[in-house]
Amino acid sequence: MKTITIAPLATPKSITLAAYRTVAEAKQLFLQTAEHPSASFIKDASIPFESMDDLFLSAEDFDELNSMIAKRLMQAEGDAVYAVPGRGIGEAQLTAIKKAAEKAKAAVCVLPSSGYAEAALAAFDAPFSCGDMRILPAQALPSAIDPYVPLCIEEVDTRMRAGEVKLALSEYYPDDFPVWLCTMDEDGAYSARSLSLYELDRQDGFFAATVLFLRAAKFEELTRHGVEGLLHVMDRLRAPGGCPWDAEQTHETLKSDLLEESYEVLDAIDRQDTEALCEELGDLMLQVVFHAKIEEEMREFTMRDVATGIVEKLVYRHPHVFGTTNVRNTNEVLVNWENLKKKEKHQNTVADMMNAVPHGFPALMRAKKVQKKAAHVGFDWSDPMDAFEKIIEEAGELREAVCRGEGEARIHEELGDLLFSVVNTARLLKQDSELALAAATEKFVERFTKMEALILSEGLSLEDMDLAAMDVYWDRVKG
Repeated sequence: MKTITIAPLATPKSITLAAYRTVAEAKQLFLQTAEHPSASFIKDASIPFESMDDLFLSAEDFDELNSMIAKRLMQAEGDAVYAVPGRGIGEAQLTAIKKAAEKAKAAVCVLPSSGYAEAALAAFDAPFSCGDMRILPAQALPSAIDPYVPLCIEEVDTRMRAGEVKLALSEYYPDDFPVWLCTMDEDGAYSARSLSLYELDRQDGFFAATVLFLRAAKFEELTRHGVEGLLHVMDRLRAPGGCPWDAEQTHETLKSDLLEESYEVLDAIDRQDTEALCEELGDLMLQVVFHAKIEEEMREFTMRDVATGIVEKLVYRHPHVFGTTNVRNTNEVLVNWENLKKKEKHQNTVADMMNAVPHGFPALMRAKKVQKKAAHVGFDWSDPMDAFEKIIEEAGELREAVCRGEGEARIHEELGDLLFSVVNTARLLKQDSELALAAATEKFVERFTKMEALILSEGLSLEDMDLAAMDVYWDRVKG
């Protein structure tokens, strides 16, 4: 069986002995590019090779380039070595080669290597080692970076790429944060210079082998923070010598704060106040972290367990995204969600589902949730107008109970039935009764404020007026 061996060349100063021997003894040698300094020892030793540089010029995109490289490697007579600069071959190109090899019944062997980071690190007295740091390619920076861990970014190949890297890092580090930019000369030797992050894309000499280093940041240096920063603050507040108030809090003492912060988020949304929403979401996040920290101290679970739980739940309940389930519309998504939730929570009956709706919910919200559980199995009005007729019926029964003086318990029951019917009608009309009532309350407050202001402007007072007189002013501001 033919074998294609992929040998990372790293740099002229850091190529591994295995890669060097493999390249030097290759029966057929292919270079990803002959223009890189890492290929200098091959040319100096007059080792025969075939370069893929012409394919870079003719391919329309990287997918086509990878296919063309894979095809050329498979056309080799017998075993061949494919030498690539830097840390190694890209994932997309390796996948293309493996697919082509499978069809050609060939084997693919990838040699381990050191990369640009290891070679560049030797060029200066760095306050960290390769073993401490995270190494990332510039073209594929992740959405999340941990600023408390030393970082190396390889292949900062152009000034434009340096600008992209700078913008990405500026989400985590201050503009004046010190960085080390390491560039390679024609002989493959690195030199390093220190500069501030904001100066990165103002430099010259960018090349495929250019490397950027950042030391681990201290909490006090950072001006932007992620969840890890919030966790750090919470640890400090609850630790001995921290804040006495924070250290005394329990799940029970924080319940009202959690509810209050939730309502303040809703208020910011209602007011369409983006700045306030950002602040209130932070306050709400603090409550989540606070409760998780309390449990961490009791060795029950951590914030990471909380995040793991919700990630697993979202993946499980979205098989149409993360699995093979097909859905046609939102309704089918919701049906799947309820079925999966029922299975996940071992709810065998509709009654189980209803009883699982938290009793601590606001009454209107809980009523809507319970009604949706019944609707899930078809126990529901088919038309909102049918539900509306139920409002009229329940209103009549309440009126009758009041008129007959049937007692507080009976009136309480009939009033609850009326409210339940109102929620049912709102649900079928695709309205949220909680939000509708909140809006009606705000409208009442606004009109009453205008009415009172109008009365006071005419030298009158509410205390000296009866309802009929106030109604006149009410109609004036209402109209």
